Amino acid sequence: MARTFTSLDDVRAAIGEENGPGPSLVVDQERINLFADATGDHQWIHVDPERAKEGPFGTPIAHGYLTLSLIPLLGADLIHFEFGGARINYGVNKVRFPSPVPVNSSLSATATITDVSESPAGAVLTVKYVVTAEGAPKPACVAETLVVITP
Repeated sequence: MARTFTSLDDVRAAIGEENGPGPSLVVDQERINLFADATGDHQWIHVDPERAKEGPFGTPIAHGYLTLSLIPLLGADLIHFEFGGARINYGVNKVRFPSPVPVNSSLSATATITDVSESPAGAVLTVKYVVTAEGAPKPACVAETLVVITP
C-alpha cells in the first residue's frame, strides 16, 4: 500500500523511511523491443534472443535505461503526494545498474525520501529508488531522483 503524504511536514517526518516494495512488473521481450524502437538502441544483447543465448548473460537483458524509466510506474504504488501542484521530474543525482535484468524478470521497487529542500519552483524531494529483479543477488537499479512539487 502506498504511503500518502498530505503536507511537506509529513514528508520531512518520513525522511529515511523505506516504502515498499511495491507490486511487481514482468519485463518481457515485447517491452524490451518497444524500448529499443523508441530509443534506437537495438544492441543484440537486448533484441536478438538467439544471439543473446550465446552472449555474456545467456538470454536477452533489458536496457539499463529501460529499468530506470520504469521507476515512475514501479513507484506509483509506493508514495503519493496529496498537496501542492504539479510534480516535475527535475533530474537524477546518481544512477547505477548493479546487475542485469534478464528478459521475463519480475521487478519491484522501494522508495526512500532522503532529503527535502525548498526552491523558488517549490519543494525539491530527493528520493532513492532501489529496483530489484526477483531472485537477483544485487539490485537492478539504484537511482537518486529529484522531484519538484510546485506550490
